[in-house]
Amino acid sequence: MFSPEDHQYMRAALSLASRGLYTTTPNPRVGCVIVQGERVIGEGFTQPAGQNHAEIEALADARRRGVPVDGATVYVTLEPCSHFGRTPPCVNALIEARPARVIAAMEDPNPRVSGSGLNALREAGIEVRCGLLEREARELNIGFVSRMTRGRPWLRLKSATSLDGHPALHNGESQWITAAPARADGHAWRARACAVLTGIGTVLRDNPALTVRAVSTPRQPPAVLVDSRLQIGLDTRLVRRGGLLVFCARRDPGKESMLTDHGCEVVYLPNGEHKVDLVAMVDELGRRAINELHVEAGSKLGGALIRAGVVDELLMYVAPSLLGDAMPLFDLPATTQLEARHKLQFHEVERIGDDLRILARFV
Repeated sequence: MFSPEDHQYMRAALSLASRGLYTTTPNPRVGCVIVQGERVIGEGFTQPAGQNHAEIEALADARRRGVPVDGATVYVTLEPCSHFGRTPPCVNALIEARPARVIAAMEDPNPRVSGSGLNALREAGIEVRCGLLEREARELNIGFVSRMTRGRPWLRLKSATSLDGHPALHNGESQWITAAPARADGHAWRARACAVLTGIGTVLRDNPALTVRAVSTPRQPPAVLVDSRLQIGLDTRLVRRGGLLVFCARRDPGKESMLTDHGCEVVYLPNGEHKVDLVAMVDELGRRAINELHVEAGSKLGGALIRAGVVDELLMYVAPSLLGDAMPLFDLPATTQLEARHKLQFHEVERIGDDLRILARFV
């Protein structure tokens, strides 16, 4: 159905799309390549929200090169948008440029588009084909797909552990279980997220900033905190960095006012048991256009998120060491039957320096 050349150019478009890995949120990461004959005449990827989408960037690139798009083939990693958002519909610009073919990796999961962009191109007499390297395109935008189809972000729970499954000693010491390359890789996953979430236990113990430091990034994803009783101090790093979103389960108008004065936002979401309703929290983050939610938390919150059924993927860094009797990885109840266990599938296993990185998805 698709030629080797089609695969080549779509892979180039996916490579372009990945250049927006840290910047396009809440929009999807999209790349576009325009080919005339055997010559690439235009390339582009989606810019930060409110700026040009990939197709517009590629068309502008072709204009700068002085090459007409009429009769060319456009390779784009996501169906061109057909609605007015912060920018005009990309499909209109493509129809005006008159390419002979548009090949898309996947349909847009946004119900406002979902096939209408491709249909508009067909109605304009442009040949349209879809599905080339769809799996790769979907992986690149797994959070956007999740939000469009489920109304909530893709939740990735990260942890570093010894080979026998312990993230820290009983006294809390955990720096450093894994080596520098694995820690830097973890920061890259932090950087691609739309928000980074932790719990009050981690804040009281470690006072983290949750910023991206080990890799270069043009933006810092905002921080989110689960703090049922509003125990966070005003002098903590998360409060000082500003823009902190706090989910709580007990009202404390005085503390809420102080946090608000320090640039935080407090959202009251009780579950009836003096804890934060984690399902409602994840839904709320979806309404706030969070595509990928990166969680770095202790065993209690990690276990609670797993029990709530909102964790999609574990990002595990496993060090070649044994800690013996140490802290548990996740606070989960004992099971009496194997059928009751939480089942996952290994999605990816890769060596990072001396450590292993495992991506495992719940099934």
